[in-house]
Amino acid sequence: MSQVRIHEMLNFAVQHKASDIHLGAGEIPSVRIDGDVRRLDLESLSPEDARRMAYSIMNEKQKSRFESEYEVDFSIGLQGLARFRVNVFTQSRGVGMVLRQIPSRVLTLDELDVPPVFHQIAARRKGLVLVTGPTGSGKSTSLAAIIDHINKSRAEHILTIEDPIEFVHTPHKCLINQREVGSHTKSFSVALRSALREDPDVILVGEMRDLETVSLALTAAETGHLVFGTLHTNSAPETIDRIIDAYPHDQQAQVRTMLSTSLAAVITQTLIRKERGPGRVAAHEIMICTSAIRNLIRENKLHQIPSIMQASKSDGMQLMASSVRDLVERGLVSRQRAISIMNNPRLFDE
Repeated sequence: MSQVRIHEMLNFAVQHKASDIHLGAGEIPSVRIDGDVRRLDLESLSPEDARRMAYSIMNEKQKSRFESEYEVDFSIGLQGLARFRVNVFTQSRGVGMVLRQIPSRVLTLDELDVPPVFHQIAARRKGLVLVTGPTGSGKSTSLAAIIDHINKSRAEHILTIEDPIEFVHTPHKCLINQREVGSHTKSFSVALRSALREDPDVILVGEMRDLETVSLALTAAETGHLVFGTLHTNSAPETIDRIIDAYPHDQQAQVRTMLSTSLAAVITQTLIRKERGPGRVAAHEIMICTSAIRNLIRENKLHQIPSIMQASKSDGMQLMASSVRDLVERGLVSRQRAISIMNNPRLFDE
């Protein structure tokens, strides 16, 4: 097994629109297409083959990190076709790795067919915007489209902190600096602390993993920057609750006040397989921080947020159920799949 073979796998993923490639010792190579994992018509990999494939795409620094930490994240490019986010790890049978495909071209907001309020969010000049959802829900793609929109709309400085860098942005009207954790900085928190001295207008934090990163992102938003971040949460109230719960109990009242003033929007999304043809389509829940929402955050009445969202369509807000029903009405998603995704047999009775 050689580097030629893994490049054949990468080409296969691009040609068949696979989101992920799964390779591991003792396993038949597999790909994920439209949400389903499919084994390929190939033999299972031996421990030696799996190790050789992984080492063929790592540089010396990545190999050293893998050998000391038993896992490593990085990205690679397939010239002119796509980039791949790679995680190499150690498992019971030997080396394993997952390669997630990242399109070489950043899709625009219009191409993604997102709600119009996305343009309004991109037009903001300050505040914290969180894009949330499960792994593989398209968070990075949506954020890349928002960054691209800003890049083509106004003359500012965009700073991204990612692990690893996924979409590579070409500067248009903006100055863009992209930093990768492990290659250009030690951690998200170290890079964010430094970012406040680097004259940014827009900061993208690839993942808000710990309390220090969350605190620094809030501080950056409070001090007049537009900050984008991601969390693995499934609704706006859950997102706010997750952030507040990350703090010690005696600091939570203060954090609620900070969030109520600095949070601008929460976008939660999930991908659903299309009813006709290949591919998946995104459903979105969108919360915009109006004065009513800010008051609920400050007063710790998060359970009332969905009611305000449902009544605030004119502000661009929508619940996930409403977005999914709209996809069904447009003929993009089947009624049965919508009910299954939402785990709600009464979805269309509401």
